[in-house]
Amino acid sequence: MERVLLLNATYEPLRVISWKRAITLLTLDKVEVLETYDCVVRSVTLAIRLPAVVRLIHLVRFRKHTIRFSRENIYIRDKYQCQYCASSMNASDLTYDHVIPKSMGGKTAWENIVTCCLPCNKKKGGRTPGQARMRLISKAKRPSWHPMLMITRRIGNTPDSWRAYLFYHSG
Repeated sequence: MERVLLLNATYEPLRVISWKRAITLLTLDKVEVLETYDCVVRSVTLAIRLPAVVRLIHLVRFRKHTIRFSRENIYIRDKYQCQYCASSMNASDLTYDHVIPKSMGGKTAWENIVTCCLPCNKKKGGRTPGQARMRLISKAKRPSWHPMLMITRRIGNTPDSWRAYLFYHSG
């Protein structure tokens, strides 16, 4: 119950924040609480129902088409699946692989990085998939979705109070 869904002023999901951050934003009058959990957070002088969904009072503009290159976003793009053997895994069991190895001039970019399980990564080594006689299940490319939409899919047992505010987009 420590996760809080943060919405833009337009009710668009922005990110998941901690309940402590949500309380801070609430005390600064930057958000309004739309949904709460059943528990109460108490201080010496105050008791507040733990927020589940909060909405920013003022609109925050962000560039939807700029998707930050990160390990987590690579995992989300590739659906937490090894791109060589198609095994679905937890993030802790995945790594990423340069399709064209750095030693051959491959870049660390959306178009050259895929998720990979450790056995496939070891099998491929410092070779291209063709040289290692391995086939990619999908081509590495820059995603066209906003990561928040996919992150909400990966959160285990999403609280019921969030469901009305989330929309799922497959990318």
